[in-house]
Amino acid sequence: VGVVRNALAKAPTREIIRMRVAGLVSGGKDSCFNMMECVKHGHTIVALVNIYPEEEGKDELDSYMYQTVGHEGIHLYAEAMALPLFRAQTKGCATTQEMEYSVGLEGETEQHDEVEDLYKLLKRVKEECQIDAVSVGAIASEYQKKRVENICARLDLTMLAYLWHRDQRELMSEMISSGVDAILIKVAAMGLNPSKHLGKTIKEVFPHLCDLHEKYGVHICGEGGEFETFTLNCPLFKRKIKIGLTETRIHSNDAFAPVAYLKLTNLTLE
Repeated sequence: VGVVRNALAKAPTREIIRMRVAGLVSGGKDSCFNMMECVKHGHTIVALVNIYPEEEGKDELDSYMYQTVGHEGIHLYAEAMALPLFRAQTKGCATTQEMEYSVGLEGETEQHDEVEDLYKLLKRVKEECQIDAVSVGAIASEYQKKRVENICARLDLTMLAYLWHRDQRELMSEMISSGVDAILIKVAAMGLNPSKHLGKTIKEVFPHLCDLHEKYGVHICGEGGEFETFTLNCPLFKRKIKIGLTETRIHSNDAFAPVAYLKLTNLTLE
């Protein structure tokens, strides 16, 4: 069944259960760092899993579940890790928006919710790769966590969420010191300026994010949707991703909290 394995949990010493893990990835820092934690705890990442927009040419979904900005670079993410990549499209439609998600359990059925796209994909990954667990970079979203727990329960998988409820200042600092090289590819918060902060590394913006947290309550890890990231390099990568060209696309020119993202083009591996 789906069980959160918290890296901070204090438990009696037991025999380590080493699992074959599929990494649920968006391209961002959180999913990347959680996979690093999985490896640190003795597990093996055997495949990557990604959900992306069904509509061709669409960069971002108004989704409750998935980060899709930067999805055009996910194939290089997999190549950088030398792992098979399993992908599925979604319309990004949340037909079941209550906090609890019981579809597939106790006879409930719902074929059109975006969660079911991930369920079908992970079912395929389990059959083809014999996985035991799923790596999830969830930090604070109960909504997302409960839905992945639902999927894991239905597929008899363990959910590994080592970042869950970590202190965000401490967590971001640890990501940076552990070698996660990620850039901001979307900004959507007061104090984050598209022309100034898009394309900056998390190391470069960390002090500013701490200041924004003190002033406005901005989540340092972006858990409130303040920003999204894309990982260019980390200790799990065998090759680094290099960005050639980018295009800034503006969603909203709001004077206080403009919303914009980078369209990643001409991506290569070093």
